[in-house]
Amino acid sequence: MLSLITFIPLIGAIIVALMPKTAARPIALGASIVGFVVSLTALLSFNPAVPGYQFVESAQWIPQYGIGYKLGMDGISVWLVLLTTLIFPIAIWFSGDAIHTREKEYYALMLLMETATLGVFLALDMFLFYVFWEFALVPMYFIIGVWGGERRIYASVKFFIYTMAGSALMLIAILAMGFSAGTFDLEAIAQNNGAFTANTLMFLAFFIAFAIKVPIFPFHTWLPDAHVEAPTAGSVILAAVLLKMGSYGLIRFNLQLFPEASRQLAPFIMALAVIGILYGAVVAFAQSDAKKLVAYSSVSHMGFIVLGIFALNQIGLQGALIQMVNHGLSTGGLFLIIGFLYERRHTREMARFGGLWAKMPLYGTLALIMVLASVGLPALNGFVGEFVILQGAFQVSPAAAAFAAVGMVLSAVYLLTFFQKVFLGESRDPANDALTDLNWREVLSVAPLIVLCFVIGLAATPFFNLMSSSVAGLLTGTGLAMR
Repeated sequence: MLSLITFIPLIGAIIVALMPKTAARPIALGASIVGFVVSLTALLSFNPAVPGYQFVESAQWIPQYGIGYKLGMDGISVWLVLLTTLIFPIAIWFSGDAIHTREKEYYALMLLMETATLGVFLALDMFLFYVFWEFALVPMYFIIGVWGGERRIYASVKFFIYTMAGSALMLIAILAMGFSAGTFDLEAIAQNNGAFTANTLMFLAFFIAFAIKVPIFPFHTWLPDAHVEAPTAGSVILAAVLLKMGSYGLIRFNLQLFPEASRQLAPFIMALAVIGILYGAVVAFAQSDAKKLVAYSSVSHMGFIVLGIFALNQIGLQGALIQMVNHGLSTGGLFLIIGFLYERRHTREMARFGGLWAKMPLYGTLALIMVLASVGLPALNGFVGEFVILQGAFQVSPAAAAFAAVGMVLSAVYLLTFFQKVFLGESRDPANDALTDLNWREVLSVAPLIVLCFVIGLAATPFFNLMSSSVAGLLTGTGLAMR
């Protein structure tokens, strides 16, 4: 089942490459939807009482070096797999109105990127994980560099160099651990990791790679450029899925393989997370470009996720996991909202708008819901994740939780200011008078995200239940539960 989930998009990419360009988008959309259906089947078959991996698939790959093909899913990865298989069909669906050049290449790259990200969340062999991790860079590099904005080459090269630099350190640590243990099997190393638990250098090698991807302050500078220059669907994928590769890696590798080093460095990393929360919020408020504002909001909101992870307790870790999903839904939705407007006006400068709610009432309503979800309004998903993270952080450091709570207030300031400038007041440009409200295709793009924002906000218990056994098993197995 997991191989099907992972490689259905790859098969779709091959078919797209062989078919006429007019068939590219329908095939890509069909392949991504099939992948989503199969992942739903896995969800329905998932046993939340089992703390370990389920649906495990294992085969020899390069046995002389202890490298295998191994996939598995647990409560830590299950929601990230579902998030990935949901977001890609939405991004491909939206692209139909936005991508009009080199369509075959674009949709093939989107499907290749889906396979790579799914492989990251499912791989249980460290070498296989690294292959998927590196493979995910290539499609995004071309999507930004070919279909992006005016500074797309600069943004794509910066994105690639930053991530490759961190990945090189991670590769060194993976090779050192694999050859030392005689296997690259993540389960086997985690069960017999006495030689690595307190290895600070190896911890840092993984941490820097994942910190760049999250991104954690001060490794964040590639993100605003990548978001601003990427096409809308690329920004949605980047925010909703690719950033989660970093936070997932922090849990799966740093916490699981280096629990002692995690315990020692947790106060320092929590401080970085709080700095990122406040810094991202303040810089977001200063932006005049709506897309750049949301990009810096990602720096702030991803700081909450890192804070929850390195609280090193069950409530903080579960809050971080649910917030990964929440951030994917709400920030991905905000990029879609901005994309709808950009396709009409070809500008994202907030000073050029004003009064749009009166002219586009449906658009204004959907935009307000996504803004409030990102702000963390009760009854919407953002509140659930951030509140639980603050609970976990407060148990460890009341000061960190207090400063992070200030970040929540600041997020309301910059996001509501964005809404006020764009949707309320008087129109500041006559070109706005010709704007039309959303069409049915655009509504269908954002509707699943809005529905899920309410579902998680009103009934989060099933989401927590599915991950609780795996989180408890990780904390108990590493000794972090005794912190």
